[in-house]
Amino acid sequence: MFAVPGSVPFTYKLTRDAAKRVARNWWALLFSGVVLIVAGFLIFSIDWTIRELATFIGALFIFQGVVEALTTGIDARVRQANVIAGLLSIAAGVLIIVWPEPGLLAVAIILGAWLIVMGTLAITGAFAARKVLPNWWLLLVVGLLEIPLGVLALANPGATLAALITVGGIWAIAVGVMRVVLAFEVKGLPDYVEQAFAAVPSSNGVASDHKTAPASAR
Repeated sequence: MFAVPGSVPFTYKLTRDAAKRVARNWWALLFSGVVLIVAGFLIFSIDWTIRELATFIGALFIFQGVVEALTTGIDARVRQANVIAGLLSIAAGVLIIVWPEPGLLAVAIILGAWLIVMGTLAITGAFAARKVLPNWWLLLVVGLLEIPLGVLALANPGATLAALITVGGIWAIAVGVMRVVLAFEVKGLPDYVEQAFAAVPSSNGVASDHKTAPASAR
């Protein structure tokens, strides 16, 4: 989401500009997190038919895809990766909505495959962002949650509607909560970088005005 493998060199040090660029995404993370939490409670509280659940989940996929595509990272390569991931999510949402007479099998396969793909991207992005985000492990938790839920959906594609509701609801609420927390972490990233700058004394004992955050501060 904010970094991809290879976009952050081993010796990379977060700049003020990069921190501000990443921090601009906080409102989108917060908004998407709140929407997911509300959607999760709706999934658990409504007596769905297969058609209704497929349409609702498809709409969530499309919404998340738009948010992902609009998310910026530390460089243009990350933006391209986010656009690709967003388009995949939108495509999955459209597919599940327009599928004629979607059965449990179709919903389970699309939901499971989408969760596994998004979870894998979240995990790789988390490790790539460990030199950028102080709390990069939040992205890792999201990925580690999405992959098992995806496997659960695919492991029993003939599952009942109640099982799919459980998988979808848990994913929406858990990921939504993590995104809300991550939003405030990202919002405070520029302040964190400024504190890191101030904590590094120069050779004459005066705070250094480096343009990059020191690795030791992370």
